Amino acid sequence: MKVIAAYLLALLGGNTSPSAEDLKNILGSVGADADDERISLLLSEVKGKDITELIASGREKLASVPSGGGGGVAVAAAASGGGAAPAAAAESKKEEKVEEKEESDDDMGFSLFD
Repeated sequence: MKVIAAYLLALLGGNTSPSAEDLKNILGSVGADADDERISLLLSEVKGKDITELIASGREKLASVPSGGGGGVAVAAAASGGGAAPAAAAESKKEEKVEEKEESDDDMGFSLFD
């Protein structure tokens, strides 16, 4: 990712065809290591291509990737049966009671508001 970011920074800076040395200079300026293999792979892949077209095709590919973000856990809990929901509710009530006990000692012994 850092090689791609360096390439994009070079493009934003006005360099329409950054070289490997340009990318190494950008990465070196922030203290990042420059991997010659990754740089040469990136440069060979993007050679002669328009960056806006590459980004647009990447967005299309990412749009087809499912990104549930944990929704499967909630579905699995609901599908496992009705018994799981009351147990979860009981746990949350217990946690709330524990938090109330911890919050009761807010002054930590300093008595600032006496």
